[in-house]
Amino acid sequence: MVMQHINLQTQVNKQKKGEGVPMHDYILQRVMEISACILETGYTVRQAAQVFGVSKSTVHKDITERLPQLNAQLAADVRQVLERNKAERHLRGGEATRRKYMNEEPLPLETLM
Repeated sequence: MVMQHINLQTQVNKQKKGEGVPMHDYILQRVMEISACILETGYTVRQAAQVFGVSKSTVHKDITERLPQLNAQLAADVRQVLERNKAERHLRGGEATRRKYMNEEPLPLETLM
C-alpha cells in the first residue's frame, strides 16, 4: 500500500509539472486502486466494477487507456490477469447457467476466483 501511494504521488507530481495526460486526482486514484484490486484479487472487470461502484465501461477504460499512460508495467501486469479471466470466462458462465437451472444460489464473488 505504501508503494502504491508513492507511485500515485509520483503520477500526481508529473501531471502538476505538465508531463503526461491531464487527469483529475480522483480518476487517478481510482485507476490505481482498481488496478491494485485486480492484481491482488484476480477480479474480473465486472467484479471490480461492482466493488468500486462504477460501470464495466469505466473499469475497462481505466485499465486499457488510462493505466498505460500512468504506469506501463502495472498495465501489463493487470492485462495478464484480465487475459486469464477472459480465457476462463466460459467456465464461469457454464457454472452460472447450471446453478440457474438447478435452482441453486449463485456463488459469491470470492469463490469464482
